[in-house]
Amino acid sequence: MIKEIMERIKQGYRTIPFPFRKVKLSERYLGLPEIHFSSLTEKQREDLYKTCDYGCFSRNGNDFSMDIGKCVFCGMCSRKFPEAVKFSKSWSMAASSREDLILRENLRKKTVVLRDGIKNFFGRSLNLRQVSAGGCNACEADCNVLNTPAFDMGRFGIQFAASPRHADGLLITGPVTKNMETALKKTYEAVPGPKVVIAVGACAISGGIYAGLGQIKGIPPEIKVDLYIPGCPPHPMTILDGMLRFIGRIK
Repeated sequence: MIKEIMERIKQGYRTIPFPFRKVKLSERYLGLPEIHFSSLTEKQREDLYKTCDYGCFSRNGNDFSMDIGKCVFCGMCSRKFPEAVKFSKSWSMAASSREDLILRENLRKKTVVLRDGIKNFFGRSLNLRQVSAGGCNACEADCNVLNTPAFDMGRFGIQFAASPRHADGLLITGPVTKNMETALKKTYEAVPGPKVVIAVGACAISGGIYAGLGQIKGIPPEIKVDLYIPGCPPHPMTILDGMLRFIGRIK
């Protein structure tokens, strides 16, 4: 026991201070994309469109956009067209609507907006039932990390509940496979209203790398999503930042 106490003293304070400021992320970390499509020629735009295997890029006439709800943050587009796509170090990527995840050159990412009545009902705390709907366990692992001393999401009043009947809503990961769809819907129905739904990761948002396999498209439309957190998987800071904005702890 003495050895454990001495080691704890040696390690010191390990929790990331809040408000978040100088958080050191890996050099390989890819955050919110900065896009400059106007710098490309028509031929380069066509090549960029074909670069992504997951359909992140789309165009409507001269309107070119990038859907980070489909993005797996592989960085291929940035490596091939660094003048058009640059991944920043910003971990703040959550959005309150699916449309807000579609980035255009002259439009900035919108802030998270709470649904009417949610903030007054839940206050500044949130109990969530986490549902892994057929994922690879990467998003689930980064959600589990939020309970460690470094992030300690419990200090903000955010916790994972053991039962949907004790939860304020669901945090869903995974592409929602056929075998998990019924289980997810039953879990959603078991949560007392009003309830919130948070989609974490490209798979939950759009099907991710599994989109189109067995009609996988992510969370079914009958389940209303209140918060989208993109990534493959999202960094724990991205998940925590999104939830804190959701309950109004960060503006």
